[in-house]
Amino acid sequence: ENMIESIVALLMFVNGEIKEHLIQKNMAACLRGKRHAEREYSESVSYKCYKGKAETEIYKGRKSIKSLILE
Repeated sequence: ENMIESIVALLMFVNGEIKEHLIQKNMAACLRGKRHAEREYSESVSYKCYKGKAETEIYKGRKSIKSLILE
């Protein structure tokens, strides 16, 4: 069952396109994850923390993002 809810997510961009997103507990956890991920530098990869709405789903007991709702 899909739901629309407010989330904080760590977004991974590869060549400017979102390739991966992970739901985070809060912005502090997201920024920590971003710092950690950025230790492995790659020219084509960047990370951003996103706070906003998303369509989420539960699959095999784990909540994941189906789509971000950019307003």
